[in-house]
Amino acid sequence: MSTPALDLTALTVGQELARREHRLSRDTLVRYAGASGDFNPIHYNDAVATAAGLPGVIAHGMLTMGTAITGLLEEIADPGLLRSYSTRFTNPIEVPPTGEAVLEVVAVVGQIDEDARTARVDLTATVEGTAVLGRARAVIALPEQA
Repeated sequence: MSTPALDLTALTVGQELARREHRLSRDTLVRYAGASGDFNPIHYNDAVATAAGLPGVIAHGMLTMGTAITGLLEEIADPGLLRSYSTRFTNPIEVPPTGEAVLEVVAVVGQIDEDARTARVDLTATVEGTAVLGRARAVIALPEQA
């Protein structure tokens, strides 16, 4: 049984719209590299990653950014409502050789623009309590008032 789509006519500032945990493994990185064509060895080779000054193999930035928005898109049920999405990369996600890194994302309404019929949604993305994205913001279209 599926849950109904989020009611976008009654949003309030501070309202939590989505909360998700995403598990990233080395397998995830290999699959993303194949799909994106980004075969930079910092995403699969520990020796290259540490020689580049990184703590180890890290997740692709675009994989992190794309994964972070998925919970919000699932909740609004229509990805066509997304008007813009931007972020800053603040910390890389180190992905261990075995096991997973857990990306935790919370999406909260930060501002509503009644004139433009949009809402700004602020995303907090962390791994083990450390922010990996900064100023992550999405703007979604709101339905016209009846």
